[in-house]
Amino acid sequence: MPGAPRGEPWLPDLCRPPRIAAMLGLAQLAVVVAALVPVGGRGWDAHGFLIASSYALWLALSVTALLCVLRERLSLLPGRSGALAAVALALVVAAVAAAIVHGLFASVDTSGAFPGFWRFTGGSAAVVGLLSALALRYFYVIDRWQAQVEAHARAEADALQARIRPHFLFNSMNMIAGLLRRDPAVAERAVLDLSDLFRAALVAGEGRSSLREELDLAERYLAIEQLRLGTRLQVEWRRREPLPLDLPLPRLVLQPLLENAVLHGISRLPSGGTIEIEVAAADGLLALQVRNPAPPPEEAGMHGAGHALRNIRHRLGYMFGRDADMVSGWDGGYYACRIVLPLEPVSR
Repeated sequence: MPGAPRGEPWLPDLCRPPRIAAMLGLAQLAVVVAALVPVGGRGWDAHGFLIASSYALWLALSVTALLCVLRERLSLLPGRSGALAAVALALVVAAVAAAIVHGLFASVDTSGAFPGFWRFTGGSAAVVGLLSALALRYFYVIDRWQAQVEAHARAEADALQARIRPHFLFNSMNMIAGLLRRDPAVAERAVLDLSDLFRAALVAGEGRSSLREELDLAERYLAIEQLRLGTRLQVEWRRREPLPLDLPLPRLVLQPLLENAVLHGISRLPSGGTIEIEVAAADGLLALQVRNPAPPPEEAGMHGAGHALRNIRHRLGYMFGRDADMVSGWDGGYYACRIVLPLEPVSR
């Protein structure tokens, strides 16, 4: 296994509850397979199956705990050496545990049906070593794949910084300059809103935001655009309380949708229009919808909007998995984008 980026343990993290459950499930699967193998002699009964299952789960939990504790130390070794050391540790743990179990059972077994010492310990160690190697390889490939997906999502989030276009900054600064003498208080609020907006853009690829932060950023963005467009831009919020305001979200999810609504919709209509924003949570799902009047897509020139939508869809898919849904389209003079998310991000 090649190493991970410097400073990060490359050995798969077996301390996570889903990984622990997977290791226990793999051990139980091995027992089920062994019980189903057609062999001569007496078959497995319920008592024997329960004993074998308990033994296999005990071995799996012991190996998982050891590799969890020693993860960082093993990751200091080169990839191939560290992987061999991890499998060797699993073999040693299995052999010691099997020797203890053999001693206990052989001392009370008077029928002589219990396997011999070397066959029992060697077989247990070999099975545990093989399954551990397969599990570590599988988790390693999954971790590397997820790291690549996350890096791609972060790169797209970084690229999203360019969505807050230079012309928006220049127009906003010119608008603020015009307000300084007329209404200093409004100009000061606009400067603060603009600084918060660009601060969010600069950290778009770092960490997570929340529904509360996304809604607050959307309000600040729309406040600036309303100062610029005046009565041509109206905003209608529909918040169905209570809302999961602490729900983690990728940064800059809602603001680009509103920017598209302004740039490709409201600003292209002589009379402007109203942007309708609906936020609701029900049945374990969060629904976000942005709807605005707009000319047909071929007239609005929505190529950039399509890029932004793909960007948001990709980042939501990474955080929430297949349960994230995003649909958009133009119909009857209105363009709408609707996002539906589960109230729990994917556990990784």
